[in-house]
Amino acid sequence: MSLNNTPSGERIHIGIFGKRNAGKSSLINALTGQSLAIVSDIKGTTTDPVLKAMELLPLGPVVMIDTPGIDDDGELGVLRIQKAYQVLNKTDIAVLVVDGRIGMTREDEAILKKITAKSIPCVVVMNKADLITGMPAACDTLPAMPVIRVSASDHTNIHELKEVIASLVPAEDPKRRIIGDLIRPSDLVVLVVPIDKAAPKGRLVLPQQQTIRDILEAGAVSVVTRNTELKDTLSSLVQKPSLVITDSQVFEQVDADVPKDIPLTSFSILFARYKGNLETVVKGARALDTLEDGNRVLISEGCTHHRQCGDIGTEKLPDWIKKHTKKELYFEFTSGTEFPADPAKYQLIVHCGGCTLNEREMKYRLKCAEDAGTPITNYGTAIAYMKGILERSTSLFRI
Repeated sequence: MSLNNTPSGERIHIGIFGKRNAGKSSLINALTGQSLAIVSDIKGTTTDPVLKAMELLPLGPVVMIDTPGIDDDGELGVLRIQKAYQVLNKTDIAVLVVDGRIGMTREDEAILKKITAKSIPCVVVMNKADLITGMPAACDTLPAMPVIRVSASDHTNIHELKEVIASLVPAEDPKRRIIGDLIRPSDLVVLVVPIDKAAPKGRLVLPQQQTIRDILEAGAVSVVTRNTELKDTLSSLVQKPSLVITDSQVFEQVDADVPKDIPLTSFSILFARYKGNLETVVKGARALDTLEDGNRVLISEGCTHHRQCGDIGTEKLPDWIKKHTKKELYFEFTSGTEFPADPAKYQLIVHCGGCTLNEREMKYRLKCAEDAGTPITNYGTAIAYMKGILERSTSLFRI
């Protein structure tokens, strides 16, 4: 997979924060060498967070996030500030842009306090160095973090700022793999991918692509088949598969077709493990049996896509859950960046696999649920539990 095709969830998310006209958009353009963000002397030009996936050397693939000013005013301004603060939940590295002519203000200090509380690596950028002499005294009160003076307009210290940002990138865990640590070179892995009207035309969905790539990197062999051809595929193989991975929607059929001596799991379960929340979602799946009449269930997706007839999130899952629990339940749905900050009104949250969300945002959502005392699970784990195959599909993992 080329750097340009690196999934958003695997990219370092760099959030650019600061007051209106501190030069956030100008700094993004200077860092990237492109006119990605609209620059204007009019306060409040950036009214919503703007995300742009791109290459930023020496980091590589990143997502740059331009945010509204943290000093916006009026009724709409309050909402824009909330949006800026919400971006912290997906930010791996924060860049606080301060107008160097003024120095740190109470708005800068307020968001810096939040950044520090969330343990987000941060660099403070004193912008407009071409218009100032010396460093504002307020910088002496900053926490222990890098502070650099730059000019977005004449590119003073922009290269140095890139180096500072690169130094803040969290170290990757070399053991963190989707499947590569479960298989050996030359192992055969069968992937079951149903192709129906809900499947994206002309391509595989992101978890399937990423899993195939990880199998290749492990030196193993992947065989991709539809559920309708699975039996014939298995019978034609000379080598016994080391593992079968299925789309959750056809879990029940695949469980029946795959011999019991062949390990079986799903893409959703693999990604729950990959993002470090498998134990949590297994526990959440078992909470299905605690639901009562009148309870509320939130079904949440990390991405946005066109809903079609037979959609798993809005149609299939609610039907399966009602059939399993035999209760009168109320379902609510969110997608994309919308996720309740306080999910206490729900008795269960069923989340997608989160393939488009980075690790920090997925952990934030799990923490929201934990703080509210609301069980949370994901699509594949919930389906496996309801179909009676959770034990089989998680037997590969120590949970």
